[in-house]
Amino acid sequence: MDHHHNPSPGFNVAPEFKETWRHTVLLSFQSLGVIYGHLSIAPLFVFGTLSAEDIKSDDMIYELFSFIFWTLTIIPLLKHALIVLRADDDGEGGTFALYSLLCRHAGVGLLPNDQSVNDILQTEEQSHPKVKRKSRARKAIEKHKSSHYFMLVLALVGSCLTIGDGVLTPALSVLSASSGLGRSLADFSCLFPISEKRRDHVEKILKKDVPVPTACAILVCLFTLQRYGSHKLGFLFAPVVIIWLLFITVIGLYNIFIHFEPRIIYAISPIYMFKFIRSLKTRSWGFLSSILLCMAGSETMFTDLGHFSKRSIRVTFVCLIYPVLLLCYAGQAAFISKHFDVSKDSVHLSEAIPNRTIRHVFRIFSLFASVVGSQATITASFSIINQCVGLDCFPRVKVIHTSDKIYGQVYIPDVNWILMVLSLIATLGFRDMKLIGNATGLAIISSMLITTCLMSLVIALYWEKSLFLSACFLVFFGLIEVMYLLASLLNFHEGTWYLVVLMVIFMTIMLAWHYGTLKKHEFDLQNKVYFDWLADLSPGLEVSRVPGIGFIYTDVLTGIPAFFSHFITNLPAYHQVLIFLSFKSLPVPHIPPCQRYLIGRVGPKEYKIYRCIVRYGYCDSVRDTDDFEEHIIHSIGEFIFRGEADVEALSSPEGKMIIVGSQMADGTALIPLGGTITSAGPASSPNTQIGTRSSGDSSRSVSAPIRRKKVRFTLPPSSPRMRLSVREELQGLIDARESGTAYFLGQLHFQVCGSSNFLKKFLIMTYVFLDKNCREPPVALNIPHAALLEVGMVYKI
Repeated sequence: MDHHHNPSPGFNVAPEFKETWRHTVLLSFQSLGVIYGHLSIAPLFVFGTLSAEDIKSDDMIYELFSFIFWTLTIIPLLKHALIVLRADDDGEGGTFALYSLLCRHAGVGLLPNDQSVNDILQTEEQSHPKVKRKSRARKAIEKHKSSHYFMLVLALVGSCLTIGDGVLTPALSVLSASSGLGRSLADFSCLFPISEKRRDHVEKILKKDVPVPTACAILVCLFTLQRYGSHKLGFLFAPVVIIWLLFITVIGLYNIFIHFEPRIIYAISPIYMFKFIRSLKTRSWGFLSSILLCMAGSETMFTDLGHFSKRSIRVTFVCLIYPVLLLCYAGQAAFISKHFDVSKDSVHLSEAIPNRTIRHVFRIFSLFASVVGSQATITASFSIINQCVGLDCFPRVKVIHTSDKIYGQVYIPDVNWILMVLSLIATLGFRDMKLIGNATGLAIISSMLITTCLMSLVIALYWEKSLFLSACFLVFFGLIEVMYLLASLLNFHEGTWYLVVLMVIFMTIMLAWHYGTLKKHEFDLQNKVYFDWLADLSPGLEVSRVPGIGFIYTDVLTGIPAFFSHFITNLPAYHQVLIFLSFKSLPVPHIPPCQRYLIGRVGPKEYKIYRCIVRYGYCDSVRDTDDFEEHIIHSIGEFIFRGEADVEALSSPEGKMIIVGSQMADGTALIPLGGTITSAGPASSPNTQIGTRSSGDSSRSVSAPIRRKKVRFTLPPSSPRMRLSVREELQGLIDARESGTAYFLGQLHFQVCGSSNFLKKFLIMTYVFLDKNCREPPVALNIPHAALLEVGMVYKI
């Protein structure tokens, strides 16, 4: 993977999807159940994480509500809805989307760049963008390597915080709703004829012990539902959010205008905030870590952007979510201002409902709303991990695309169960909403601060605005977020440490994987050989050509990989047709299928050696389907047919590459025939003389051969457009395909030298452990074991 390449606008966008107002309304409805559930249930735990004994007067409630009003207005509304959403990466959001923009437009990628890669990817069919004059800031950032590491670390930390939020928010929201259920059960205990002392004991048990097992059961159900995808869950959860919003709106209006305190509206004046700051004490400053929870979920407006659209997210927030939340918080503050000394327990949202029956119904319904509210952070975790995998900053995991229309809607099973376990640990370990809320608050505000830093760079380097404007954005929003960050750090010993532990774990995984990938890429570049070596070697060693096609999977896009030269040196034979196949991850979200394949020739025509580069974005699903081989064969046939007139493509050692579409039905060189079912086991494979995969149970392969559908090709009828030499080369490709296929994979084994420092040893050992225990490379998933040959190379570091 090469972050330095700046792909042309011709292929860095997803297939066009014209959004009508009908689609906007539909996506807005779905976004209620996925994105805004988190923001909507925040009233359950904003004041709920404060103890009633902490509230000294009704003036303090006014001051805290003033913070809530201006926080919601400045951060979610002004910053996210109106500014940050504009910085999407072709429909994708999140910290890695911002980092991707910087990689392409500021040259801050860290993986080593093979200059010949850029030459190969400059194909004749790409439109070359105009080279813009580099600003002073861009030149300075490109020059200093430390700034590259700083941006990568920011992106990784932001990703870890998003994942940590996906662990903590479900635990916090579900536990908060479960505590309301415990209160209702405690109220019903008064119906039983027991003594007052016994009743107090029962109420204490119901309030303290019942919420935890209830929350754990709900969390298990929530994470189990994730496999249905955000599309279906959006339709399922959206009605719940609508009813919930109606509930809290009515509660807010009732407490403001009918029953309690209409004067709470005056608290929107910033004067109340200044009063709070003027009488600042360490204890009261820590209260802001609870207040910042009011914007919990606003970050997912940008992170979950790939699941919906900018217009649907913005319209839903401005027209519905923002005014409803202000009414709810105002009503809740109005209630507490009159009842701040009602008890020494935490203040739950349901207490603001005067009718006891409606209060119990509300508490039960809040359980469903809390499940919906947790959905946003879980889907955001899936989105950010999918982006990390695409940019080689996270181990390989199975990514399931749950929608054929919205690229960003993904489900990652392994990550889902890990999040569930970590969320259950937080619930069972803390058993206290306040402690989990402290950790959640730190995750939220730290993630927002990182987005602010990256966004300021995007304003200067990508939007090419003035440095003054970029600095104003950073200072204005950064100071507000730093204020909340300091308030959260005051509660480090009260639950916040759990987020730090999660951060260390996820950062170690990401840094180790990135470092191992970096070293592997360096080894491949340093040890590759060029075609001249193979041409000079063949006469001396009497290299034999055996029937069939050999697929050589390699990470280098030019030259011959070291593992294949190692194989040829020890076993001087290779197939009649060789295809060097590479997967090129680009820092863009999507590559259209019609522009995904780059085909070229290696060496003279008579050698029948080809190179195929499969380009994909960080949100694309790398093809691992059974018809992938057929697409490659067909694309090479199209290259042979179209490249005959190009003398350079026929004669140069690393031939000029052209884009070939992946739709087989559009081709004219090879005609696909009906598929036949073939056994790919050892008994029937024509390639068993080449070698077999050393790992796995070989007896299992013999007894249960893999059955695959094999598409056969034929040449079109004689046409004056096709030269005889082209027909002969195409027929040779078909004959080789009929003779069978073998697949070559390189396996790089790291050995850490004794002189290496501890950090290098630790990162490499972690990378090796992750590589052995994560998912196989996508190219190896559907390859029959009998036809797969793995060639090992040892790399000492």
